[in-house]
Amino acid sequence: MRRPGFTIFELLVVIVILILLMTIFLPALTTATGGTKHIACMGNMRQMSMGWINYANDNHSQLPNGEGGVWRTRNGVQEVPWVGRCYAGNYSSGGQMPVDEQVEQIKLGTLWPYIQDIRMYRCPTGMDGEMLTYACMDSMYGRTSGRGNVYQPGVYISKLFEIPKASQRALYIDEGWVTPDSYAVYFPRESWWDDPPIRHGSGTTIAFSDGHAERWIFEGDDTIAIGEERIRGHPSNRFNPTTEAGCYDLYKMQIATWGRLDYNPRYPLGIFDLKPTVDDPQP
Repeated sequence: MRRPGFTIFELLVVIVILILLMTIFLPALTTATGGTKHIACMGNMRQMSMGWINYANDNHSQLPNGEGGVWRTRNGVQEVPWVGRCYAGNYSSGGQMPVDEQVEQIKLGTLWPYIQDIRMYRCPTGMDGEMLTYACMDSMYGRTSGRGNVYQPGVYISKLFEIPKASQRALYIDEGWVTPDSYAVYFPRESWWDDPPIRHGSGTTIAFSDGHAERWIFEGDDTIAIGEERIRGHPSNRFNPTTEAGCYDLYKMQIATWGRLDYNPRYPLGIFDLKPTVDDPQP
């Protein structure tokens, strides 16, 4: 007697069904994996924020030098950056420092004694070969040149106790690759300086001065388009939003960075809570 088996037609039907199932579920699986990496990125940035807070608490509220890779002197005192120089001279055109050199530079920073896990300094979906994908914001004792008159109460922060509304003030941003100094944001004009990072979909991850992290989604088609176009590099032509949603993306970033705007915006700011930061009680 012959044992029963599958016909060629039945095997083809099973193969077609498997292909259909893969077509349906693979995108969901990819999304889930990306979501897991996004959660890991948020966890890293929370750890970075807590290390930053602990450093300030151990140093009489003084914030670490926010200009990554820049040893600077202020008031006659040399300030070691929070991380050493991890970017190559031709970084904007794709150049990279060797990985081992980047690791050594990270360990030279003032934050290393507080965060001694090299994996915390980069997003899992960051560019290959980059050991540092997070940047400190200008306002958190970072770079000030060209940003405008930022030396105002509650705007440019050098001490932890000076931060008004710490839960609303951005501290670190996920750029996805290593860049010099701090994340540049204009204060007195309706224009981006550094371009909006398009990470984890159509937004990025932001860590705040109270230690929490959020995923930000950009709403403007122009914001997303320019971020995807300029995935790497800092062109000299600054991006000026062309849509209302794009302007609100910019306002949101500037307000999170500086606490307020220093110019008259094209669109009303009723969707933002913009009480004068100088009148806020200290945390």
